[in-house]
Amino acid sequence: MNKLATSSVIAETKQWFETVVLGLNLCPFAHQPAKHQRIRFAVFDETDEFGLFEVLGAEVARLDEADISTLETTLLILPEGYEDFYFYTITVQQAESWLNKQGLLGRYQIAHFHPDYQFSNTDYDERSNLTNRSPYPILHLLREQSLTNAIDNGADTESVPERNIERMQSLTEQEVATLFSYLNR
Repeated sequence: MNKLATSSVIAETKQWFETVVLGLNLCPFAHQPAKHQRIRFAVFDETDEFGLFEVLGAEVARLDEADISTLETTLLILPEGYEDFYFYTITVQQAESWLNKQGLLGRYQIAHFHPDYQFSNTDYDERSNLTNRSPYPILHLLREQSLTNAIDNGADTESVPERNIERMQSLTEQEVATLFSYLNR
C-alpha cells in the first residue's frame, strides 16, 4: 500500500472515529485519550496473517514502551485482505489467542470493528450492528489499565451496549446514510 493510500485509510478511519465513536458517544472512555491525542492509528498493509501477528506484537511493544499519558491505545486498521467478515472473526479469535499465549491478557484486550459487523443472533440489517461498523476492519488494542481507570472514575461500562443500541435505533434514515456513508461503497 502506498503512502497516499495509507494516509487516506487513516483519514477515513479518524473521520469515523470522530463522527461516529465520539460524535455519538459510543465509547465514553474514548474522549479523554482523543482530546489528549493518545490514540495511535496504524495501518497493516500486508495480507500474510503471520505478518499481522508481527505487527500486532510491535504495536503491543510500542504501547508497553510508552507511558499511558502519551500513548494509551492503538487502532490497527486492516484495509486489505480482511473484507470477509467471517474470515475476520477468525482473525480476531487468533489475535485474542495470540494475546493469551504471550501472557498479555489482563494487560490488553482487543475490541473489533468491521464494515459488515454482525452480532450473533441478529439480522444483518439490524441497527444494533452499526455500533461496531467501521470503514475498514480494525483491531483495537486497549490497555486494561485504561478501562480500570475509567471504571474507577465512575464509568458505567454495564450500560454502554444497551445505550449504544438505543442510540442507533434513534437515528433517522438520513443520519444513518450520512454517518455510515462508507457502508455503501
